[in-house]
Amino acid sequence: MASELQRPPLRADERIALIGWLDLQRRILRWKCEGLDDEDAHRRVIPTSPAMTMAGLVSHMRWTEHMWLEVLFLGGDEKQNPAFDELSEDADWHTDGRPLSELLAEYEAQCARSNEIVAAASLDDIGRHPGFHSGGANLRWMLIHLVEETARHAGHADIVRELLDGTKGYY
Repeated sequence: MASELQRPPLRADERIALIGWLDLQRRILRWKCEGLDDEDAHRRVIPTSPAMTMAGLVSHMRWTEHMWLEVLFLGGDEKQNPAFDELSEDADWHTDGRPLSELLAEYEAQCARSNEIVAAASLDDIGRHPGFHSGGANLRWMLIHLVEETARHAGHADIVRELLDGTKGYY
C-alpha cells in the first residue's frame, strides 16, 4: 500500500486538497494495520490508554467520521453512534474483540459514505444538528477538523504499531 500513499496535487483547488489530505491520512491508518493478526490488533501496549489498540483506533475513526458528517453535518440521530453514549466512556473505541478485517471494512464503508456526503454539499454549507454547538460549523471547518483528527490518530497508529512489532515507516 505504501505506493498508494500520495499527497494531493500541489495546485489542487480547496475541495480536492481537503479530501486529498483526508484520504491520505485514512490510507495511512489502514496501512498501519496491514499484516496484523487479530491478537496484535487488540493488544494493549500503552498502559495509561488501554483502549488505544490498533482495533480501537480504527473503530474510533469510523465513528468519528460518522459523528461529524452524518450526525453533526446532516443532522442524523446521534443515538446510533457510541461516541455519544454518556454511560460508557470511550464507547466508540471498544471493539468487543471483533476482527480487525470487519472493523476496517466498516471504516472503509464509512469513509466512502463521508466522501459521498462531501461531494453532494458546498464547503460553505452549515451543519444541521441543532443539539450540538459544533453542528453549527460549516463543512469546510468540519473537513479541516477531520484531517487533524485523522492525522493525529494515524500518528498514534505509528506508535502503537512500532510498540507491537517494531514496524516503522511513513511512506
